Amino acid sequence: MFDDFMTRATVAGLGVAIAAAPLGSFVVWRRMAYFGDATAHAAILGVALALALEISVFAGALAVALAMALIVSGLSQRGYAMDTLLGVLAHSALAFGLVAVSFLAGVRMDLMAYLFGDILAVSRMDLVVIWAGGGLVAALIAWRWSPLLTATLNDDLAYASGIDPKREQLILTLCLAITVAVAIKVVGILLISALLIIPAAAARPLAKTPEEMALMATGIGTLAVILGLQGALIFDTPAGPSIVCAAAICFALISATRLLQRR
Repeated sequence: MFDDFMTRATVAGLGVAIAAAPLGSFVVWRRMAYFGDATAHAAILGVALALALEISVFAGALAVALAMALIVSGLSQRGYAMDTLLGVLAHSALAFGLVAVSFLAGVRMDLMAYLFGDILAVSRMDLVVIWAGGGLVAALIAWRWSPLLTATLNDDLAYASGIDPKREQLILTLCLAITVAVAIKVVGILLISALLIIPAAAARPLAKTPEEMALMATGIGTLAVILGLQGALIFDTPAGPSIVCAAAICFALISATRLLQRR
C-alpha cells in the first residue's frame, strides 16, 4: 500500500493534521500566531545545522525550534513587547538560517522543499517520524486538556485550581516545536503556521464547546489535506501550498455561510 507516493503523501498529511488541528485551537485561543511563526522560521536554521553536522534533519529542526520557543517564552516574561519581540526573532531566525544554508559547501539541499514542503517525496521512514511526532503531540494535548484549557482561560483560575500556568505553557511550547519539526516535510517552514491556524479559525464559529472546536478543526484539517493533494494531482500545483489553499477555501466558505445566516 505504501509503495504508492500519493498514499504516503496522504498518510503523512493526515498525521500532521491530527497534531496541528487541536494544537492550533490553543494557538488561536491564546493568540499565539506570531509565536508559531517565530518557532517555524527558526527551523530552517536547525535544518542547516543538521546538514552541517550530518545528523537527522528532524532532530536539528526540533532542537532549534524548541530553543526559539523557550527563548521567546523567557523574554516575554521579562517585559519585552511580544509583537515586536516575535517580529524581530522570527525574521532574524529565517534570515540567519538562509545565510547558514549558503555556507554548506558540498551539501545538496533543495531549499524550496524545506520552505514550502515536499510531501510527495515522503518515505516510509518519514511516515514513522511524522506519525510518532504527531501521535506524541495529540497524546500530550489529550492528557493535559483540562489543565491547558484552564490555564488558557485565566492564570489566576489555574493557580486556584492547583495548576501551574508556566508548566502548561511549556507543554504547549514542546508540542509546537514537535509539530513544526514533523510538518516541514508536509507544508514547509513558511506554511506551517497556516496549517495550525486556518483549520482552528474555520472551526471556531461552528463549535459550541472547546472540545467540539478541536474535533472540527481536525476534520477540516483532514479535509484540507485530501482536497489539497487531489487538487495538486489534477492541476499540477505544489502540494504543500495546495493543502493550505484548500484549508483557506474551507475557512472562506464557512465564514461566508455564517455571514449569510446572520443576515
